[in-house]
Amino acid sequence: MRISIDRDRCIGSGQCVMTAPGVFTQDDDALVALVPGHEDGSGDPRVRDVPMACPVQAIDVTED
Repeated sequence: MRISIDRDRCIGSGQCVMTAPGVFTQDDDALVALVPGHEDGSGDPRVRDVPMACPVQAIDVTED
């Protein structure tokens, strides 16, 4: 699985973190970041739901 993040588009709503907390976190500026060691989406099966949860479509998840 590949996760692409557009941090310029991110508004810090935190929907990604609420949807897949095992994969996504927020940095000190409340912008989306990946949990270290889970950059491939492992750790939370709900990671596929994150692109739809993001209000500004800042995250894209594709299968390898």
